[in-house]
Amino acid sequence: MKIAKVVAFLGLFAMSGVLIYGFTQGNFNEEGKLLLSMPWGIVSMVDLYTGFTLFSGWIVYREKSVVKSLIWILLMMTLGFFAGSLYTILALFTAQGDWRRFWMGARAE
Repeated sequence: MKIAKVVAFLGLFAMSGVLIYGFTQGNFNEEGKLLLSMPWGIVSMVDLYTGFTLFSGWIVYREKSVVKSLIWILLMMTLGFFAGSLYTILALFTAQGDWRRFWMGARAE
């Protein structure tokens, strides 16, 4: 689990950095329009949100609370894998070294 924690923390730090960079240096509306005007920009967005949706399915499976699941999904769809990395870190720590509990969450009990 140590390697998984390191990877998740690296993801969280990387996403923190690029989100700060994007929000301070970029123009979301103009650049988003440009990105979506290109075929590979559309491919990238579909690929990205397919991954978000699959990861969100894991969240729904792990959590007992519908409200908690919906909050994490909203965070996932807006903050991307910043939220995914944070969720993974929390899941790793609450699993206490048990991989079954990590993957299954509340369902492991």
